[in-house]
Amino acid sequence: MMTELLKVEGLTASYGSVQVLRDISLELGRSEVLCLLGRNGAGKTTLLKTIMGLVRATSGSVALEGAELTKLPAHEVPRHGVAYVPQGRRLFAELSVAENIEIGLMTRGKGGETRDAVLDLFPVLRERLNQRSGTLSGGEQQMLAMARALAIEPKVLLLDEPTEGLMPSAIARIRETVAAMRERGVSTLLVEQRVDAVLPVADRVAFIENGRSVKTIGVAELREDPAMVRRYVGVG
Repeated sequence: MMTELLKVEGLTASYGSVQVLRDISLELGRSEVLCLLGRNGAGKTTLLKTIMGLVRATSGSVALEGAELTKLPAHEVPRHGVAYVPQGRRLFAELSVAENIEIGLMTRGKGGETRDAVLDLFPVLRERLNQRSGTLSGGEQQMLAMARALAIEPKVLLLDEPTEGLMPSAIARIRETVAAMRERGVSTLLVEQRVDAVLPVADRVAFIENGRSVKTIGVAELREDPAMVRRYVGVG
């Protein structure tokens, strides 16, 4: 039986007068990788931003180990152990690799031991600590964005389109990292369009349509019925 870590219940959110999330509910278990699938505009990114407090919920609840997050200011959510890697990475391009990681470490007061553990996951970054992050390749920038997020030692990791525009080798490295974090007890909520990139690492898949969660199934069930991807995502 799944031990619940993060619970989203009846969540509603809007951009101005445009409602994007409509009474959405889902649960993320401990050491689980849950993939969010849906068409463009379905509300996947908005859901991650609402969990992080970057978009304010108009109703509903986001609870981490029973503690309510929706009333917290956005900068407090990472301090409770929720890390976010947004689409497009959002690195501090003028800062070095080391300085970007340091920003993650400061969020929850982590130190050298955490820094070393993060760099062990991404050895290429250890070779580029003094390099300006804006000069890294796309794959290296994605690794750095994940390293900065993991530097807070999160309980939950939110990843938005982490494989977008990357070479197969970089995609494989990101997938390996998600699997490694699951082994360490970190749960991941993963937004992806590339179904083939996430099925090897996901435990369950939640389909989102028009701001609502319409179905959550195990990966084995999805493999038996791949038409489901075409139905809810429009690809496959």
